Amino acid sequence: MKQRQQSWALLRRLVGLSWPDLPYLAGAFVFLTLAVIGETFIPYYTGRIIDVLGGHYNPDAFTAAIGLMCLYSFISSLAVGCRGGLFMFTFSRLNIRTRCQLFSSLVHQDLAFFQQVKTGDLTSRLSKDASLMSRSVPANANIFLRSLVKALGLYGFMLGLSWHLTLLTLLEMPFTMAAQKIYDARYQAVLQAIQDSMASSGEVAREAVASVETVRSFGTEKEEAQRYAAALAHTRRLKDRRDLERALYLLFRRLLQLAMQVLILYCGHQQIQDGLMTKGGLVSFLLYQGEVGQYVQTLVYIYGDLLSNVGAAEKVFEYLDRVPAVSTDGTWVPTMLQGHIAFQDVSFAYPSRPDLLVLQGVSFELRPGVVTALVGLNGSGKSTCVALLERFFEPQAGEVLLDGKPLHTYEHRYLHRQVVLVGQEPVLFSGSVRDNITYGLEGCSEEQVMAAARAAHANEFIDMLDQGLETDVGEKGGQLSVGQKQRIAIARALIRQPRVLILDEATSALDVESEAVVRAAVLSGGARTVMVIAHRMATVEGADHIVVLEGGAVTEQGTHAELMAHQGPYYRLVQRQLIE
Repeated sequence: MKQRQQSWALLRRLVGLSWPDLPYLAGAFVFLTLAVIGETFIPYYTGRIIDVLGGHYNPDAFTAAIGLMCLYSFISSLAVGCRGGLFMFTFSRLNIRTRCQLFSSLVHQDLAFFQQVKTGDLTSRLSKDASLMSRSVPANANIFLRSLVKALGLYGFMLGLSWHLTLLTLLEMPFTMAAQKIYDARYQAVLQAIQDSMASSGEVAREAVASVETVRSFGTEKEEAQRYAAALAHTRRLKDRRDLERALYLLFRRLLQLAMQVLILYCGHQQIQDGLMTKGGLVSFLLYQGEVGQYVQTLVYIYGDLLSNVGAAEKVFEYLDRVPAVSTDGTWVPTMLQGHIAFQDVSFAYPSRPDLLVLQGVSFELRPGVVTALVGLNGSGKSTCVALLERFFEPQAGEVLLDGKPLHTYEHRYLHRQVVLVGQEPVLFSGSVRDNITYGLEGCSEEQVMAAARAAHANEFIDMLDQGLETDVGEKGGQLSVGQKQRIAIARALIRQPRVLILDEATSALDVESEAVVRAAVLSGGARTVMVIAHRMATVEGADHIVVLEGGAVTEQGTHAELMAHQGPYYRLVQRQLIE
């Protein structure tokens, strides 16, 4: 009962999504009614023609019957085309609207969500499930209304021909409904399993393609192909089971229809002998009976189909309704920003491991005009500090302040225009070099783009490209080397003229000369706040202030000379690197 209530609640939400398309659905219903009226009269005049030909031939009656049958055929055909066109137009609008809403909801989710949900699952919901649920309302509304109006009209004509035979046809309905109910329950379960299996196989393919270098380096092409084949085989077995159950269900329906037709023929023959029906009337009734049985079965089937589409919609609505753990509804947009960052007693654990504190009472400051280096062994919490500063996550305790105000109070786009991160493995998007440098910005001039490229020491290799700034970088920047991608990412950061710049191993693939040019450009920001994470001691030694993390806590702070003289954790890190 609870599952049924949830399904109906989801169905009401699906109908609500179609509300903006109500005028088109109303127009489709008008054409549907005209089509049904025309189609309903065709069997009636077919019977009239048989009676005219079987009795005393009347040319006028024959011509009138033929003419009216042609007229109703033309009207119904024209109305059917208009009805189908409007329903397809409605489906297209609803599909685009649903997928846009889902994509917008996904890109606003917090980083923890994407770490917990596989990409293949998201793309499957976005491409397949969203289309399936979008199609359900206009398509099923089309079929349901057509079947309902047609069934009522046919039953009206059948009652006029013989109410005895009409009542007899109702015997088929309970058997049809019982079989449909059993089939729907099994179909919905196997459909959900198929959707999950297809999402799983898509994830296998995505992982292999995205990590093809790793696959090639370990020579595991055969194993990956076998893994994908196993996923497809599981999907095929589920589809075979679905097809077998459908075949058995259709066989039962056909046998039931055949039994009813034999019974109707026998009873109709008796009525003709008793003078209660004409031969043409029986032919018309049989034509109506064949159609009305189909429409009644369709009405019963639609219920199960709606429930199966509701199963596809359930996950989509779950993503649409999910509230991000990290909100982006801040409104503070100051006219002037100094760029003073303060970590105040910050403690943090990742959502996937809530019992393991990665940061414990971390406190330090990043000051304008000061380059601060964050150092420590792997797993000490450096990248976590960067993630909190970028608001990928929220700390469980303490606060991260920007100019004395918590980060969550700042307007989302403003904050990420002022606080910019360049990572070790920057992500570029398909498009030109210019598109990647100006990503998220509008109205950037040629001079601004080239100035940022020169500051990142990227202008030399850009000039050597066939089309310069208009050269396509390929998917994820695959046409460029790692060092070139890093320089474009740095240019993408510098063109924004941020007040706070975070460099997380951002120059690891650059040569010494390029790194020196980039470092000079970064430091030329005047009062800009800079935080650097690097393993090269030359980069760390040049910092104005060094913060040492160990085990998720700040163990010491100071300049390179001060920390070396103290001979604490930082001194041991330097000695360890020298030995290595």
